[in-house]
Amino acid sequence: MHALNGFADRVWTPQGWIADAQVRHGADGLEVAAGGAPTAGAERLGRWVLPGLANLHSHAFQRAMAGLAERQGNAEDSFWTWREVMYAFAGRIGPEALRAIAAQLYVEMLKAGYTRVCEFHYLHHRPDGAPYADPAEMALALIEAARETGIGLTLLPTLYLTGGFDGRALGPRQTRFGHTVDAFLRLVERLRALESDRLSVGIALHSLRAVPPDALAAVLASEPAQQGPIHIHVAEQIGEVQDCLSLRGARPVEWLLDHAAVDARWCLVHATHLTERETDRLAASGAVAGLCPTTEANLGDGLFPLKRYLAAGGAFGIGSDSHISVSPVEELRWLEYGQRLTAHRRNIAVAPGQPSTGERLFGEAWAGGLQAAGLGGAGRLHGDDLVVLDEDAPLLAGRDTDHLLDTWLFAGNVPLVRHVHGGGRWLVRDFHHHDEDRIAAAYRGAVAALRAD
Repeated sequence: MHALNGFADRVWTPQGWIADAQVRHGADGLEVAAGGAPTAGAERLGRWVLPGLANLHSHAFQRAMAGLAERQGNAEDSFWTWREVMYAFAGRIGPEALRAIAAQLYVEMLKAGYTRVCEFHYLHHRPDGAPYADPAEMALALIEAARETGIGLTLLPTLYLTGGFDGRALGPRQTRFGHTVDAFLRLVERLRALESDRLSVGIALHSLRAVPPDALAAVLASEPAQQGPIHIHVAEQIGEVQDCLSLRGARPVEWLLDHAAVDARWCLVHATHLTERETDRLAASGAVAGLCPTTEANLGDGLFPLKRYLAAGGAFGIGSDSHISVSPVEELRWLEYGQRLTAHRRNIAVAPGQPSTGERLFGEAWAGGLQAAGLGGAGRLHGDDLVVLDEDAPLLAGRDTDHLLDTWLFAGNVPLVRHVHGGGRWLVRDFHHHDEDRIAAAYRGAVAALRAD
């Protein structure tokens, strides 16, 4: 471990690009100053340096099933039929397999430019629903995977109580997700005792259909819920909206905003199907919209109303969710492209005074991701997490700060993240994670065993 002390040709900050920058790890995060001679012992970081992004929504185990749900099994294939495939796959995963899958995923995230992940964790118990001897065993597997890869982790143990808005019991393949409210809160407290600079613990409520109103109120009134981020899946599917209207008399986001003190600690994941009034209210709440464009496209969810939401001052971040893609470039590219396809014009995510689509998307996703991870604050750069783009890449030849992020996000598919620093060490050097070969071998073995079952 070492305190970062470096210099770079250009460093992106929330206030703009800084040229000939001195970069140090200070008490309040990365300190970036312009000009002046490099200090003694300073290392050259590179030509283009960015803060790392937070991946605000992850179900790590689903990385190992990417590509296994693309054959039609039903003429009406949808999210709901995909979910049955996912349940069957989840039922075969134990702690060691979860650790191996998560470690491989986290290496891929780091190499793509994510330096922190929010893990929405509901795979709590044995496949038959019986708790492990240590009820935190599956969560500890995720913590260990993050530790061995070096990625920052915001762990979100998830409450999952019912199988629908009508309060039905969990089905046989859902029982390993379930908790009582008291057992869930004990798990949160247990995990909070393990927090460190690279690990923080929040709370996730799986969805309104899985958390009845009385349980929602009890959790939000509890001591563990008074600190840290709160995440929830909401309004992802039209069927979910229809069921909520039928049984609660309101749309999901409308109902949540009416019954919970939603504020900047909250992340509403997906929030795909919104009315204009819901869009404006969500933006005004200060919460983060957790957008996962590649998964939402893969599942046929729909498109978030980005233009209106941004115009209303809403915050958003991005996540790779089911991990059919592990790339902030692809998430941000398709967030913008989806809007273009419906609006029939270009450059949707710009703003007055910010004509660069790429820079607006990157800046908003950076700030919203840190906020959702529980690390936001006054637009400061967090910790010592940074990403160095490949200055030798032909794709970036002749680019200046006006076009650098536009080029990275919208021009090609060649990996451009060359180095990644976080937690006091270089995690990726020259495109190579320091432990990727061992981690990949463990992953291959785990997946082969799962497929053989």
